Amino acid sequence: MVPQDSLLVMLVQLVDRLPMPVLPVKGGRGHPKVYPDRLFLKALVLMIVRHLHNVHELLSALAQPSAEMQRLRTLLTEQGRFPARRTWERRLKAIPDTLPAQIGCLGRHLLDLIQPWLTSGRAVAIDSTILRARGGVWHQKHREKGELPHTSIDPEAHWTKSGWHGWVYGWKLHVVSVVAAVLTPANVADSDPAPELLREVPAEVRFVLGDRHYNTPDLHENCEQADRLLVTTKYGRYPHTDDGVEVRRVFHKLRSRAMENFNEHFKGIFDGHGQVPTKGLLATQRFALGAIFVYQLALLYRFEHNLQLSVGLKAFLKAA
Repeated sequence: MVPQDSLLVMLVQLVDRLPMPVLPVKGGRGHPKVYPDRLFLKALVLMIVRHLHNVHELLSALAQPSAEMQRLRTLLTEQGRFPARRTWERRLKAIPDTLPAQIGCLGRHLLDLIQPWLTSGRAVAIDSTILRARGGVWHQKHREKGELPHTSIDPEAHWTKSGWHGWVYGWKLHVVSVVAAVLTPANVADSDPAPELLREVPAEVRFVLGDRHYNTPDLHENCEQADRLLVTTKYGRYPHTDDGVEVRRVFHKLRSRAMENFNEHFKGIFDGHGQVPTKGLLATQRFALGAIFVYQLALLYRFEHNLQLSVGLKAFLKAA
């Protein structure tokens, strides 16, 4: 009887069949890359699924004598060579720079396969969700003086005020309908990374649905230039009485249902309701954007195996 690969191994193998974004070639001096980017994407899948948040934890897991880890180590070998620790540290530190493009590329590939707009309007929803920083909080009175009163504080995170949670110290994960994602400190306005996110959205999208934080002249102009209509809630006292209020109400309900369900689903799967497990912008980008990538990868696996896409995903990834 031939032993079957574990679910984690099959997810890692799936990375070999993914489309890859075309990234700008960096010139300059330095040793050429020996290991392809796919190898480190595979390692990222292992890190996210097994909650390994640094190179030491990754290599310690791969050193275990289990059949699964031996198989994974083989998949992380290129032409008989396994990367050295410093190579792992350097390449995993750099991976957040390419993750937004990779997420966009895989997101468009998923849309081509799933074809969600065959029976519905060509719209995407845009939103942000707050992730709490690891450790203590850096109060403004200490930040203004440049004083870090405790080593547990992550100085690269920042404050924001949420209508649901009040003041929160941490990060913002900005997402467009599981097609695009970036992570910023929490004080970055929702509308600031929106043009970057919308560049990853397929050209056939005609409606962009957001809340009032996206209701800015620049973003309206950006969408108009791409032949899209930005539909957002409006500032001002309720109830609104203008001609478009009923249409906006319908779109707002669609956006809320899509993004609030996704945010809660995502946080439930990747333990995002508490503090993030990482410190620093790069490490937290690798964790949060890596989790979005794994979420997309799980959707692709389930689509290829004729499994429901929106039911059982948390149990599926926990089982891996």
